[in-house]
Amino acid sequence: MEIFRQYLKSKTSITDEQFSMLSNELKTRQVSRGEILLIANTRTKLFFFVSKGLLRSYTLDKQGKEHIIQFAVENGFIGDRNSVVFEEPAQFYVDALEDSEVVVINNKFMDLAHVVIPDFGLYNTLRLNDTIRDIQRRVSLLLAATAEERYNSFIKLYPDLGLRLSQLVIASYLGITPESLSRIRRNLVRNPERGMK
Repeated sequence: MEIFRQYLKSKTSITDEQFSMLSNELKTRQVSRGEILLIANTRTKLFFFVSKGLLRSYTLDKQGKEHIIQFAVENGFIGDRNSVVFEEPAQFYVDALEDSEVVVINNKFMDLAHVVIPDFGLYNTLRLNDTIRDIQRRVSLLLAATAEERYNSFIKLYPDLGLRLSQLVIASYLGITPESLSRIRRNLVRNPERGMK
């Protein structure tokens, strides 16, 4: 919980007293690797803040193949906004790729934070705009970029994840096969200047 408190203090004008009051609406949860926090087609009112570890959101196609949407590392948020905000069934699964510690954030916390913390609304709007920008970039890359360009973008967005994720998981995020990813990595080792674009 302390990591989340420090995070909020770095982003808003929250005081210790305000956080203490709001913390009744928060829970800390230890999550084991492989544990599912959200199942697609269920409803949720929860977001997750990653204090430690690594989570991902993903969807499954009709053949059961995973398509990773997002990763959340330390100080990151993850959830299914469609379900939380619009009370519709979740579109995504969320699970842990490492043993993790998360802060579970409910709607009541968000509502109270808007009332109690003067600049929380501005912070939340900026965070939402960042999320929309990231989604637009991701969609653009998936639709129009080469596999190599997608990999380079992944490295820039998640510079430390290359060593924490399996080749299969990275390939799923990029929308390519593990064999294609191996080929891209070999090409970048031979021509490192291509990775700087």
